[in-house]
Formats: sequence, C-alpha cells, structure tokens
Amino acid sequence: MLRNNHLALAALSLLTFMMFFFSCVGKMPPANYVDPFVGTAYVGHTHPSAMLPFGMVQVGPNNLIDTRTRQWDFCSGYNDKSDSLVGFAHTHLSGTGCPDMGDILFMPVTGDVPFTYIGGETYGSHFSHDSEEAHPGFYKVHLDDYEVDVELTATTRAGFHKYIFPKSDASGVMVDLEYGTCDATTASFIKIVDDRTLEGMRRSKGFIRDHVYYFSATFSKPFEKVETFRDGVTGAGADVEGTVTKAIVRFKTKRAEKVLVKVGISTVSCEGARKNREAEIPGWNFGKVRRDAEKVWNGYLSRIDIDPLNQRDLKAFYTSLYHALIMPNKITDVDGAYRGWDHKVHVSDRGDMYTNFSLWDTYRAEHPFLELLYPEINSALVQSLLEKYTQTGLLVTNEYGQCETWSMIGNHAVDVIVDAYLKGDRSFDPEYAYQAIKRSMTKPHKKSDWDVYEKYGYFPWNGSSKESVSRLMEACYDDWCVAQMAKALGKTEDYERFTKRADNWKNVFDPQTGFVRPRGVDGSWIEGFDPYALISDPVTRRRDYTEGNAWQWTWHVQHKPEDLLEAFGSDEAFVTKLDTLFFSDPGKLPGHEQVADVTGMVGIYAHGNEPSHHVAYLYNYAGRPDRTAKIVRKIFDEFYIPQRDGLCGNDDCGQMSSWYMFSALGFYPVCPVSGEYIFGAPQLKGATLHLPGGKTLQIKANGLSDKAMYVKSIRLNGEDIGLHAITYDQVTGGGVLEYEMTDRSEE
Repeated sequence: MLRNNHLALAALSLLTFMMFFFSCVGKMPPANYVDPFVGTAYVGHTHPSAMLPFGMVQVGPNNLIDTRTRQWDFCSGYNDKSDSLVGFAHTHLSGTGCPDMGDILFMPVTGDVPFTYIGGETYGSHFSHDSEEAHPGFYKVHLDDYEVDVELTATTRAGFHKYIFPKSDASGVMVDLEYGTCDATTASFIKIVDDRTLEGMRRSKGFIRDHVYYFSATFSKPFEKVETFRDGVTGAGADVEGTVTKAIVRFKTKRAEKVLVKVGISTVSCEGARKNREAEIPGWNFGKVRRDAEKVWNGYLSRIDIDPLNQRDLKAFYTSLYHALIMPNKITDVDGAYRGWDHKVHVSDRGDMYTNFSLWDTYRAEHPFLELLYPEINSALVQSLLEKYTQTGLLVTNEYGQCETWSMIGNHAVDVIVDAYLKGDRSFDPEYAYQAIKRSMTKPHKKSDWDVYEKYGYFPWNGSSKESVSRLMEACYDDWCVAQMAKALGKTEDYERFTKRADNWKNVFDPQTGFVRPRGVDGSWIEGFDPYALISDPVTRRRDYTEGNAWQWTWHVQHKPEDLLEAFGSDEAFVTKLDTLFFSDPGKLPGHEQVADVTGMVGIYAHGNEPSHHVAYLYNYAGRPDRTAKIVRKIFDEFYIPQRDGLCGNDDCGQMSSWYMFSALGFYPVCPVSGEYIFGAPQLKGATLHLPGGKTLQIKANGLSDKAMYVKSIRLNGEDIGLHAITYDQVTGGGVLEYEMTDRSEE
C-alpha cells in the first residue's frame, strides 16, 4: 500500500512537472517557433538571412550559382539544393520569381584564394546544411573549406558578422563587389579608410535595371595588408575604382580567434552607410545586437497569439507571420536621406521610405493583413507609393530597388491606397492620392494601353496588348477601386465612369463556354480556344493569360463575385463550375512545364500562384462555405508544411504567407477594398489579435478537430452573424468571435 502511495505521488509529481513544462513551452516567445529555412527549397525562394522587420539589411548566405544551371531556383540567392557558399551579402529578395540583389558580399577565407567566384577556381566554400542554424535576426554556418564558423545578426541598416577562424598566418575576408544574385556590376569602388575600415559602392543592373548600394565596414582586428582587384587586374593599388572591384584584407589568427565586422549600407553615400553603422551598432557586443534583434521580432510577432490544432501549425503560422514582415524594405538612412525613384538624393520629411513592392502579389492579402494588424507600417508604405508618384508621375506596378520593372500586370498601388483611405488612414492628402490613382488609370503607360481599353472595352488579343485577358480582369478590379474612392470624395462623374469600366470583364465572358476568353479587334472570339492552355499559341508563344489559363482567370472578378455568379445562371451552375476547377485532372494543362509559377495544384486550381488565392472562398457566394472549408483544409495539409521544401510556390514577398494567416483565422479578403472578409473555416483552435488602439479580438473555434472542419454557426460578441462575411469594422471593434465547428458538411 505504501509502495502504491509512493508510485501515485511520483506519478502526480511527474504529471505536475509535465503540465508546468508544457505550459511554459506554450508561452515561449513567438520567435522561437519561426523557422527561416522554410521555403528555401523547391520553389519557395525564401532565404535564411539575419534581418529586422522591413529592414534595409538582410545579411545572409549566398550560394555559388553556376550560370549553366536554372538561375530561377536561386532568386533569393540561396537554395537548399546547393552545398556551396560564395559568401554573405547584405541584400536579398524574399520569395520573388525573379533574381536580383545580393549586394556587398563578404567571405572569410584562409590561405591563397583566387579573386574569382565562378568557374573551375573559386574562393567559395562547401558547407553542410547540418551546420546551419537560423532564427529571426540570426544565422550561423560552418565553412568546410576554411574551417571557419560564421555567425550573422543585424539591425535595420547594418549587418554584424562574427567569424571564428582557425590558426592561420593567412586569414582574411574577401569583399566582392562583382557578385550579385544573377545581375551584373556596372560600376564599383573600394576605399581603404584606415587599417580597420573599408568603404565602397556597388552599382548593378539585372532584373532591376539600375540600383546602387554604398557600404562602410569596420573590423575588430586591424589588417596587416590588403590585396585588391580591379577589372581583371590584381594588385591594382590601395584604393580601386572601376567596373568590378574586390579586396581581401589579411591578418594572422590564433585558433578559435573571433574577428567581428560591422557593415552599414546606404543607397546614398559611404558617409550615410557609416552614419547608419555607427548609430545602430556603436559597440562590439555581438550577443547584445542579436538579443535586441530577437526582441524586435518578438514585438512584431506578438500581435497575434494562437492556440494551434497541432505543433506543426504553430511553427507554420509564426513562420508565415515572419515571412509577411520581411518586405518591402526601408531605404532611408538614419538622417532621412535616401536615393529616390528619380535616382536623385532626397531627404524625407514624411518618415521612412520603402522599396521592393511586388504589388501584383501583395495587394491581395499582404497589404490587407498589414492594414489590419500593422496599420502604421502600411501607412508608411502608402506614403512611399505616393512619393514615387511625386518623383516620376506614375504609381508603382512592380518595383524593386527604386526601379519600375514592369514585370507584372495591373495597377495595384491603386488598390492599396484606396484600401488604406477607406479604412481610416488620414496620413496623406486624399485629393492628391486621388489624382495619383486616376492618372495611373487614365494615362497610357508600358503595361496599360488605356486608349485601346477605352476604345474596345477590352484589350484585343491581336492588338498591342500581351496577356490581354488577365490584364483586362485586373484593370476592372482597379477601376472599381478608383470608383470607391471617387464616391468617398464626392466625385460623382468619376464614380459613374469607373463603375462602368469595372464591368468590362463582361465583354470577354463567353456564356456559351463559361470562360473569359480572348477577343479580337473585330469583336470575334479567338479560334481554337483551349481553356486548359497556359500558352495560347505554341508557335509565337503568345499568352493571353498571365501565369495561368482560362480556368484560373475566369474567377478574377474580385469586386463583384455575385455578378459572376449571375453570369453562370444559378448557384448550382456556379458550384458545378468551381467543382470542376478543383477536382479536374491537372494533367490537362498543355504547356504546364513552360510556366514555372503554376504549382500547388488542387485539380486545376493553382495555389502556388496569386490569381487563384481568392477562388476557394467563392463557394460562399453560392451558399456552400463547406466546400471552402474542405479546400482550405487540403491546402493547409499539403502546401504549408514547415520544412525547407514545404511551400508550393514562391512566397512572393509575404502574399502566400498572408493567405495562410487569414485562412487560419477563418476569413479572407476576397475583395480587400470592400471592407469585407469572406468566411471560410478556422484552422486554429483559438487566436487573439492585438489590434490598434488597445483592442483585442479573441477567436474561438469550438470543437475544431481533424474531422470537425466545417462551420455550423458563427457568433460575434454573442450574436449570430451568419456564415458569409465579417467586416473590417467588426474585426477592429474587438470582442469575441466564436465558430461552432461540426464534422458534417452540406453534402
């Protein structure tokens, strides 16, 4: 009996300890659940660099990219499939479909090394992924060829390197201003300031046609000598200037000797880079800078607390939140100076300015997510969009490195500005903002032939417009957004004009086939139409749809899904068409292999690409939210796995991640500017949103389980609100949002 009592007490003690332990684990800072390696394999195109939210600096690893391989895999400068590193650059793009950045590259070395990083000889090094470690604001790796350990952390505008060298009489650090992520250096220089300090500049062209970064680097250990390189010539003197310049600083090291390097960057000048470095990293305490970075990340990540269905979702959610807070990126120095979109130096009187706007992707959920949880950031982004208009006369379409790339379609800065204004942002002049959005939607430019649009009411496939159907579909949504701001400002004539234009999608909707399809200048439908084809004409390689086909683009009536439903004739026909989309054979996609972004297939639905992102929620307009719930659960289970190859498509500057977070909460902005979020089904047992103004929204999914994935009823602050939508005002008003879950669908 006594023995049994001891066993009972021991069991009780163990249970108490386990309950305490797991309660502590559940309260760990959210940064502990982030895995920066998620998405670095397959096509996620993320990177594990050390950085702060929206920081100018992203200091991290860059692979040795063989020009004979598919460079698309290395858009971020890093991909899990490589086992070699060429160094650690200070700028990276996160989740994009085009490669660039990789500026100001540093690489610790030992012994004699060539100045080249490609070909048979290279100063690069092999490494093992087992030696890598990454957390928000920190990265670590071991360089096998040099037996050097590398640790990196960052502030907003400066990178902090720690190198742990072996014993060597020829240790050093390569500074390479030739390397860039698949771009080409057009001008550079390196200046030796003193025996601890280097400064310089790299200018380059590639996907970004012209961008420049200056740097100022100081070392904890003095150099004994400096070897330089200029345009193929070594030993070119202490200071070098030309097209391609490089330097190796040399010193002796003892075994396990630590050498620290602080590197500030700037778009303006070496002086600006030095001021940034001195202001943000005044001392040499690497551990403190790392801890401060983690604190900043935890502050941002703590705006949402979650109760996950399982531990995998805990990691997936906070990693998604982390990815959503990486871009756009600051370009203003600590003194407010920055290089603008007119390539002149300005001093901002409106706060920090930002670059890297992938708006074709991010207008859908990333910006709406920031507007909801981080409105102060989104407001600064809107200020940057308007400043770009002030300097160049046009709003951003897809902009990186202060350059318009024209890489995608649409005029979605319009949507972001209108959304911010209608949700209460008064940090900008609405009349000036309206001038900007109206001009961008009426003055013809490279990707918008407005004269043609006005003449035909669509873009003819055999006119001057490429990707004619998708460009029309997105123009209609932008038109509708302009109309809403015109209405809010009392501009009745403009409201009527742009409301009418927003219906132009009907001009390419063919009721006989049930698809939006190309029309010619004579008004006739294109012959040989194949709704599955990604490439419309294999001979000319003409595409009528952007990174998709008719099956995927027909649903792109974000502003009026109810009108699209009406075009199909009935709820039943609408649901049947959606079912065919989600449950057809993706093998019926001619040319699928030619469009790398069309991935993450659920039937013919492509979650790996943004035009599909709202489509699962359209079932709700036909009274079938259970279908949405089923599709969302499948996407969660298959396409957001928290491992290196766990993303089914480019994260696209946080858009893929923002879809995940909205959907996890149980709703999604099908039409962001409408102020409505359409209900799907929550994927978390609970969540608390810490909203602006000190309010909170507590979300509960009562009874949620692997089987109970459907929503039976929804209450807000105790009142039933139906299963269709919740408004922005209701969410930001705070309170308690309760879902009652069931395992029964309506089938």
